[in-house]
Amino acid sequence: MYIGPYQLSNNLIVAPMAGVTDRPFRTLCKYFGAGHAVSEMMTADQTLRMSKKSLYRANFDGELAPISAQIAGSDPLELAEAARYQVSNGAQIVDINMGCPAKKVCNKLAGSALLKDEELVARILDAVVEAVDVPVTLKTRLGYLNGQENILRVAKRAEQAGIAALALHGRTREDMYLNTARYDLIKDVKNSIQIPVIANGDIDSPEKAKLVLEHTGADAVMIGRAAQGRPWIFREISHYLNTGEHLAAPSILEVKEVLLGHLSELYTFYGEYSGCRIARKHIAWYTKGLRSSNEFRQNMYKVESTTDQAKVVEAYFDLLLDQGSIMSDVQTEKLNLLDV
Repeated sequence: MYIGPYQLSNNLIVAPMAGVTDRPFRTLCKYFGAGHAVSEMMTADQTLRMSKKSLYRANFDGELAPISAQIAGSDPLELAEAARYQVSNGAQIVDINMGCPAKKVCNKLAGSALLKDEELVARILDAVVEAVDVPVTLKTRLGYLNGQENILRVAKRAEQAGIAALALHGRTREDMYLNTARYDLIKDVKNSIQIPVIANGDIDSPEKAKLVLEHTGADAVMIGRAAQGRPWIFREISHYLNTGEHLAAPSILEVKEVLLGHLSELYTFYGEYSGCRIARKHIAWYTKGLRSSNEFRQNMYKVESTTDQAKVVEAYFDLLLDQGSIMSDVQTEKLNLLDV
């Protein structure tokens, strides 16, 4: 599929997730076959632009094109300026966040809270598209409240504004991540507009990706939570869509090498103190459901240096290698990849 002039290598996209989809994670997902990845949400508030967190999130050095920067806010002029800034910073696509359900975002009338005010939505869409010469995409939800879904109107207004593609999570803000994603409404949106539609929500397996693509007619699927600690899910889905066959579970040795490589990138990117702490959640995701993993994680959380952290991870995987060769050999509980 295309986003503006950019042809993606496939129709599997990494969902933007605050605190997760930093440059090391996006790079890893692309290595495993994701056709596109969107940055973490960056505030349009200029007073926070030079904060440490914002600078990390706006670091696209060496990233595979096309580079997509997601911006969040509620003021059309601020968002237009934020879009211009991200383009000057290297973004080739600007994505507007109208989907985040987090309370601290919605309390500022940003993210999915914007869906309560369609006139403001329209002003934001027009302002951002007008502000930059690159494709602008929109990430949103079905509506703010159940029973008041307004996505069909919002989608048509987005197309009218010149939005290049629409990524749609099949829940309302009220749902947060509860209930199940509603693909029928995504299908209705796809049938009502001409721009590419990207289906998002609860896609956690190759079969689910195929089902959602076929049911909705969407141009692509967007995968978020299911890729945490499992970036090879893009390889698995791609193989299944292309062949109808399942790839074997990754080997323990491969996962060990992937995780240690991921840690090395995190340490280089964030430095000693932050790198060690940010890595903890990723290690927890990679090891969830594995043999003796609870005990391992409790010990891992106590480690205060990157060198020691990498050593305890390596030692744990060496123990797993004594008990099997592929990941399914050491999986002791069935995982729900959508747990948040």
